[in-house]
Amino acid sequence: MKYITRSSVCILMLCTLLFFLSGCGRGGTGYGVKAVETLVEQEYSVAFRNDDPTAYYVIGAIQALDAEGKLGELSNKWFGQRIISFPNSNIRLEDLPPTEYRDFIIGLDINSFPLAYQANGEYWGFDIEFAIAVCEKLGWHIKMQPIEKENVYIELSSGNIDCAWGGLALDPEEVESRIYSRYGPYVKNDIVVAVRASSYTMNKMMLNGKKMVMPSTPEAMDALNTDQKLVKRLGQITRLAGGTTECFSQLYAGKCDAVLTDSTALYYFNSH
Repeated sequence: MKYITRSSVCILMLCTLLFFLSGCGRGGTGYGVKAVETLVEQEYSVAFRNDDPTAYYVIGAIQALDAEGKLGELSNKWFGQRIISFPNSNIRLEDLPPTEYRDFIIGLDINSFPLAYQANGEYWGFDIEFAIAVCEKLGWHIKMQPIEKENVYIELSSGNIDCAWGGLALDPEEVESRIYSRYGPYVKNDIVVAVRASSYTMNKMMLNGKKMVMPSTPEAMDALNTDQKLVKRLGQITRLAGGTTECFSQLYAGKCDAVLTDSTALYYFNSH
């Protein structure tokens, strides 16, 4: 009987330890997050003006950097694993005529953390860092221009930008009509409702009366409005001007139960 009691105690302690570890998540913060509901499914791509030779050089540089391991290196840095994959192409940089020094203007959505965002007056993110690497490969000077995702065609056709690249989910109708050239998609990025990994909340049915915070962007509100039953189920919804990072700060501080965010942000916060 004494032997059985000790074994039971050991098993109980082991289960407690495993439960604690499962709630800690990965990365340096000791926090883990998980998605419990997907509101909008989307993908990010790169867009160029039709027949613009710029596209060939950028695609060639991306292929070269991928072969050198730069793409995998940056994906691991930002997301903890390789979730970025640009489509294979027969375009090779060495087969193209030499390119001259020029300004390369990319259009980006600064509300798409961690792909592209603004902090302390500067632009950061995976897309930004990789676009800089492409320009270094080509000997170009990069310039960044914030745009709205609804205006990709207008920004490209007007010449205001050379490329739409920075956390942009292109309009499916525009892609279908081929009013510009698309390279991608290169990452799946859904808009989701997420909670702490240690939370007992497993799905949206368990969000009754819960507090949720979300970015104060039109895209976030549009995503939330796709599920009116969820809106009614939640106890309190707060829109924060601070964006994704502020939402996760509230979650980690225990000031809310859930956040509305991007699935790519979950990779980031689970690995940092």
